[in-house]
Amino acid sequence: MTSETIDSEGRPHDGGAPPAAAAQPVPSAPAAATAPEPHPPEVAEPVSPPPAAPAEVKRSSPKSPRAAIEPSEVPPPPGRSKTAKNPTIVFLNGIFTLLTVLALGIGGLVVIGKQRFDAVGPLSAPVVVVIPPNASPGGIADLLEKNGVVSDSLTFSLGTRLLKEADRLKAGEYEFPPAASMREAMEIIVEGRTVPHRITFPEGWSSEQIVRRLEEDKVLTGKIAAIPEEGALLPDTYSYARGTTTREQILDQMRKAQDKRLTEVWARRIDGLPLGNPRDLVILASIVEKETGKADERPRVAAVFINRLKRGMRLETDPTVLYGLYGGKAWLEGRTLMRADLASPNPYNTYKIPGLPPGPICNPGRAAMEAVANPSRTDELFFVADGTGGHVFATTLEEHNRNVQRWRTIEQGRRATDAPAPPAAVTPPPATGGTRPAAGRPATAAPVVPPIAPKIN
Repeated sequence: MTSETIDSEGRPHDGGAPPAAAAQPVPSAPAAATAPEPHPPEVAEPVSPPPAAPAEVKRSSPKSPRAAIEPSEVPPPPGRSKTAKNPTIVFLNGIFTLLTVLALGIGGLVVIGKQRFDAVGPLSAPVVVVIPPNASPGGIADLLEKNGVVSDSLTFSLGTRLLKEADRLKAGEYEFPPAASMREAMEIIVEGRTVPHRITFPEGWSSEQIVRRLEEDKVLTGKIAAIPEEGALLPDTYSYARGTTTREQILDQMRKAQDKRLTEVWARRIDGLPLGNPRDLVILASIVEKETGKADERPRVAAVFINRLKRGMRLETDPTVLYGLYGGKAWLEGRTLMRADLASPNPYNTYKIPGLPPGPICNPGRAAMEAVANPSRTDELFFVADGTGGHVFATTLEEHNRNVQRWRTIEQGRRATDAPAPPAAVTPPPATGGTRPAAGRPATAAPVVPPIAPKIN
């Protein structure tokens, strides 16, 4: 503890070293007076200043929690910089803000549009829509909306453009399933999943018959420039799409199919056939096609003609005579053969000419060509109708004549119960065949030959 002392003047001071005494002026005595005995001057003790009073602490009055966190004064807003006041900066900021708003808006529209593009469609049942050639993407969208396939043509148009599929939309006939979304409708068109149409040409039809069938088909378009060469077309069932296939295109398909099939069949033929080239095979196959409508008989009928050609015998077959007289119209119009026709000097009259006729008499099918390329292994030289749509075959003339007599008996019984036949028609069967058409095949003429089978040359 600091001890305090009292100086001569009664002022307290702490017990430290005494401060230096302040110099005091000494009054001068009068000259006449006797000076008293001097004594040492008193040294004044330093006076320390009074201790400074402690600074007054300002105490704030208690505040509520809300008031405690609120500023006592609102600071003034900062001033705008010179850069912010630049007109160019202001313009660019406005553009940026506008672009941002537009981007957000477009993004929202894209999301909504995608949802609508993939949503379930309005169809409750399948519907077929025909898109015409050269239709624009917008026209296709309007057509789909008109037929109830899509609910909004604009959304469909924008969707196909954003997906870069608008230019791949194709013309054609399309079937859309129930509830098909816009995306599904687009994929059906882009992938060309058109409604399949089919047209069938029976085996053994002439080129004129095939052209007639094509012209009667109202789904196909275009005209046919010329009747194709006989035997150049492969009878079959062909598929095509509405609005994208012409009649000439179907003929081109048939030609290519025939060329391919003939090449394959010719390569598989047996050795020793009396045929010089693939065209000879088609000629003989066309005769086989017209002689029998039974599939299991074709190789056997082909063998009879092959055997006769090898022996130098005339084929003597009625269908060739009919074709020589009437061409393809013989089968189209259901022509019949008269006895006088057998003597007609036409190049297809196989009762008069040796070997094969100059060309096919119809368009044979695959089975007939295969039968000629691989005929039955037999020595038979004759066949005659058996009255049931089939034929009876024979190796010798004597056996064949007996078969002819049985056939005549059958025919006489039929004439007794049926209406009289036209007087000009002759009905005895040919030596090598000639048969009424099987059910479902194009009509051919009634068989006609001399009553006695020809002898082997």
